[in-house]
Amino acid sequence: MDAVIVDLDGTMVDTLGDFDAALNATLRDLDRPTVARTDIERMVGKGSMHLLRSALAHGGLDGPSVATVLDSAWAHYQRHYRAVNGQHSEVYPGVVEGLVALRKQGLRLACLTNKPLAFARELLRTKALDVHFAQVFGGDSFARSKPDPLPVIETCRALASAPARTLVVGDSLNDAQAARGAGCPVVLVSYGYNHGAPVHDAGADAVVDRLDALPAWLGSVDRRPQ
Repeated sequence: MDAVIVDLDGTMVDTLGDFDAALNATLRDLDRPTVARTDIERMVGKGSMHLLRSALAHGGLDGPSVATVLDSAWAHYQRHYRAVNGQHSEVYPGVVEGLVALRKQGLRLACLTNKPLAFARELLRTKALDVHFAQVFGGDSFARSKPDPLPVIETCRALASAPARTLVVGDSLNDAQAARGAGCPVVLVSYGYNHGAPVHDAGADAVVDRLDALPAWLGSVDRRPQ
């Protein structure tokens, strides 16, 4: 491998608390039913707008009704998320150690998330993870977001790395599908948010329990007979 593309929410940082605070504050502003954390965990992963649509539908609004309040909901959500970003979240064990070890191996790192870029950059800075990444891209950085392969392809281009030599690391089927579509190998973490489905069924090359297990896995791949 020449480079590694790493997801953010559910892979490096447990941000469920931030989503809970911002989303339910938004729903209360709109006089809509709030959403339980277990439901939020199944909804996250496809971007903030998808999360809002899912939460509004979960509260009983049909498609046309969701569309009529979505602009207002988005404005409220951005305000609330900006206020809580990073306050109710924690870096997963092994993340910092894993990133440091990958960089020591000479790998170029990029963070690619479906979170809006401004929020992603602020969260990485708050958690002191930004120093590890040569590139950071969000859900609004490209014309399409994961699970579409376009963001992965463009991130490979930014890293000057061929997809076949660029490992994608994430926590969900979104990451696996985007990686496969781009022609990249993919490893998923066993924790995180996979829409309530078993992550081992997502079709990754491997599933690891901690990010600091990646260097050893990469070493084992390199030692396999060709």
